[in-house]
Amino acid sequence: MPEISFVLPHWLYWSGLILFPLLAMVLFRKAALKQSTKPLSLSLGYFLLIVGGIFGVHRLYLKSFWALAFISLFISLLVVNVEVRSMRDDLSAAQNGVKLAEFRVQRGQKAVEKGRRNAEQRLSDAKQKLTGARLSLEEAQQGSENWSGIAQILGGGMLLLLLIDLVLMPKLIRQRNQIEKLEPDEGFHCPVVEEEHEDRFEPLLINRVISHINGVAGEFVAYWSVIAVFVYYYEVIVRYVFNSPTNWAHESMFLMFGMQYLIAGGFVLREGAHVRVDVIYNHFSNRAKAMVDVVTSIFFFIFMLTLLMTGWTFFYDSYEVNEVSISEWGIQYWPIKLALSIGALLLLIQGIAQLIKDILVVIKPDTVSLDAEVRPEG
Repeated sequence: MPEISFVLPHWLYWSGLILFPLLAMVLFRKAALKQSTKPLSLSLGYFLLIVGGIFGVHRLYLKSFWALAFISLFISLLVVNVEVRSMRDDLSAAQNGVKLAEFRVQRGQKAVEKGRRNAEQRLSDAKQKLTGARLSLEEAQQGSENWSGIAQILGGGMLLLLLIDLVLMPKLIRQRNQIEKLEPDEGFHCPVVEEEHEDRFEPLLINRVISHINGVAGEFVAYWSVIAVFVYYYEVIVRYVFNSPTNWAHESMFLMFGMQYLIAGGFVLREGAHVRVDVIYNHFSNRAKAMVDVVTSIFFFIFMLTLLMTGWTFFYDSYEVNEVSISEWGIQYWPIKLALSIGALLLLIQGIAQLIKDILVVIKPDTVSLDAEVRPEG
């Protein structure tokens, strides 16, 4: 198989982190307005073909035995590529062996010209080794060409099957939908969760605005996980099928997940998903809980203000010197450090919204509920 030398451009990385979630949010909202009457979706079929077609995932979605053909081809291709890598190593060793033998022949010829003792014998031995090295090189070249040819045949066969399915996908989806029937959607039913969401109460406009901001931020960065599917899928394919591992896939994703962790902090705080120790706290009344939260929020705001100012300093210094990573990819670091300040700001405003509600609970415990709400950690 041919090698792939693609390196993700910086502009594509940053624009993808911004544009892809926006597009996904729009598509999700449009899809939510439509009631599908078909069990299988054409768009999902194409998505599975693009993301996992090489593994036959789209055929599994269609419940077709042709998935076994894709799986068999992929496994065969992996096995053949192991041999390709092995023959590549043998070929490199054989080429080095020829170069070393040629060097020894040259030294032997010089020794003969200078009339040194046993120079003729050493030259003869060197020529014999050169002949053997060249035979080994020819065998290695032949083996490498044979295994590479097999890999190209398997890869071409897989590409052909994917192209055929790309054309036949609408017909295959229609045929499968004629066989299957859509089960009625009874919706989401979890009494405990539904009760919590019914009790959720935002007392003031500022609370609703802050809650909405963190909700959008949490949804936005959640779609970054979909980007990771594409990137790691690409890495697996180019590493094990094309023998071309990347130097940017892992770095781009762990930086992305670091920013996701920071920016989603306010959303997680809103949803009460942060780890907390509340063995004693849970036995308090709503008013007692609110009073504890008001007191302990002092430590929360001290920490968040410190994090916000320190994060901004880190970002500004990084931006001033145009800091980049030390890897060959050389990605800019200042956007990652900016995420630290953004995440701290989102956490801070969510803490302010909760503090407002806690104060209202202390003043009017019977009119404001704390169920399913979030409280800053003390």
